[in-house]
Amino acid sequence: MSIEADHIKGRLEEAKGTIKETTGMLIGEETLEAEGAIQKNLGKVQAGDGDAKQDFLKIVAIYPNFADVGDAIF
Repeated sequence: MSIEADHIKGRLEEAKGTIKETTGMLIGEETLEAEGAIQKNLGKVQAGDGDAKQDFLKIVAIYPNFADVGDAIF
């Protein structure tokens, strides 16, 4: 999946989780609320993964010898 697709899919999951969590709160359904919270947080992680990939590519573009530095560190 592309970086942008990861980011968009993650934000979509985050929004769906927020809706599910809020619905669970409103109707007093703790299971639905918990599922929504989990889905929301997984969406945040997925969106963050897309952001991290994008940030890494920016660093590599700015520092073309970045891979050499990484080899020296590890």
